Amino acid sequence: MNRINSVALVLALLLPTFAGGQDSFFPYKMPNKMPAMPLSAAMERTYDAYEAPTYWWNELFSKFRYTPVEGLDYNGGDGTISRRDPTKVIKANGRYYVWYTRRATETPPRGASGGTDIIPSTDWDLAEIWYATSRDGFVWEEQEVAVSRPPKPNVGWRSVSTPDVLFWKGKYYLYYQGFLEMSGKRGDDCPVTVSWADSPDGPWTATHSVVIPNGPEGAWDQHSIHDPYPLVYKGRIYLYYKSDFNGKAEHIRAQGLAVADDPLGPFEKCPLNPVLNSGHETGLFPFRGGIAALAIRHGNEQNTIQFAPDGINFKVASIVSLMPIAPGPYVPDAFANTKDGRGITWGLSHFTTAGTKTTKHSILARFDCDLSQDNHDHWMKDPEHYWPPEFYFKSGLGGARKNKERQAKEDLAKP
Repeated sequence: MNRINSVALVLALLLPTFAGGQDSFFPYKMPNKMPAMPLSAAMERTYDAYEAPTYWWNELFSKFRYTPVEGLDYNGGDGTISRRDPTKVIKANGRYYVWYTRRATETPPRGASGGTDIIPSTDWDLAEIWYATSRDGFVWEEQEVAVSRPPKPNVGWRSVSTPDVLFWKGKYYLYYQGFLEMSGKRGDDCPVTVSWADSPDGPWTATHSVVIPNGPEGAWDQHSIHDPYPLVYKGRIYLYYKSDFNGKAEHIRAQGLAVADDPLGPFEKCPLNPVLNSGHETGLFPFRGGIAALAIRHGNEQNTIQFAPDGINFKVASIVSLMPIAPGPYVPDAFANTKDGRGITWGLSHFTTAGTKTTKHSILARFDCDLSQDNHDHWMKDPEHYWPPEFYFKSGLGGARKNKERQAKEDLAKP
């Protein structure tokens, strides 16, 4: 056998065989179900890994659109007033309600080294939980403080922040982080506590107790339980939360689950925690017979929407962009113990980059989407964003990278 024929034989054995004929072609019309034919790994993933083979048909895919929230004052944007971390939006008494972290201090945050009893170290330091109501979800009227900082040494004496709301058997419950020291000292080590009321307008009664403790030494959640987020699922209270682990240099964020039969506990942590390997904040909602989750920022599966048919074992349902930061979606069936969750179409989120370097603060905003079985907005399913070049150029090169590029240009200009 000559050399040419030998090479041809080897290639024939190593390369895949391509069958001829019309049956070998993937159909022009996208099938709803995987066709009975050999497929590449990518096309198999199209059917196996996502909610639907195309985002046009995927109920858990959406574009996110944002509009300013009207009616809330920020003291001219001087950094002394900040609002962030909105709860789920709920509807009661013919109005929408939302609770959030509100900081009103003499100065903007000055870092852990500059914080005092009256000067905040971070945007969520020396904060309280306030609430606002709305008739349309666009214009909001701030009401008053819902949960104040209690006297020292009660849980939350330094700051109360990052709330979320539960409605259970005729009563309302606010879960939130209760800081026992200045934020920034030890990685925001703080437990979760709870207050309750007979009405969304209060008054709220604080329990002054830790409802979900940090994990034992060596556990992934030993230092923090953040962003408590309760839903009613399978007749029980499913409370999701976030924690940071793996040390400061290369910290990792993931999300866990604790379940209880009573809002005041005891809560039992899921033995499979963490149940989500990605996401900076928690944002979930009942969907069909399971739970859907927004995995926002951070982690290998950031910028995805995930689904768990049992509320525990989540898988990626879609990949999206420009997700709401710290979402508080309007979830009409959050507490309905539904077996057919309908999804979400809007909510509130926050932006933490308002103001200048010295007046930096957070603002609330509204987001809209189509993650609903009852809504079919073709415009929200189109993933394209058509922005002018200036939008992309705004971020530019920052810090050391920018200086490095400048130095490289100077070096090239030298004779």
